[in-house]
Amino acid sequence: MSKRRSFEVPGIEHENPIPAVTRIGSLVMSSGIFPRDPATGKAPDGLEEQCAVLFANIRRVIESAGGTTEDIIKITVWAKDTKTKAFVNKEWLEMFPDPHSRPARHTFVHSDHPGNMQIRCELTAVVGE
Repeated sequence: MSKRRSFEVPGIEHENPIPAVTRIGSLVMSSGIFPRDPATGKAPDGLEEQCAVLFANIRRVIESAGGTTEDIIKITVWAKDTKTKAFVNKEWLEMFPDPHSRPARHTFVHSDHPGNMQIRCELTAVVGE
């Protein structure tokens, strides 16, 4: 029997046969997390709204694997362009208000996002067992 456990998150399904998030022991890694509204399956048109939905989905993904946002050690972001930074930082500071307890973050400019999406991410976390 595999030590790996994979989790699906409603509204964050992928076209490929991959889970939303996978866990082995206390290590958790996500697949791509997109700014899709779980109720509609679509990304909002505005960048600010996409960032808000993306961060709500980050919370949903980590919680599905038994963790909380406090367990996240790194988030990698792919943004269509640098104008996303202000909106990402707004959501970042709401999710991680303590400057002495924030995950690492790396952002890449990447123009090839599906549909109207302007941003996506993935996370790495360590969750207590």
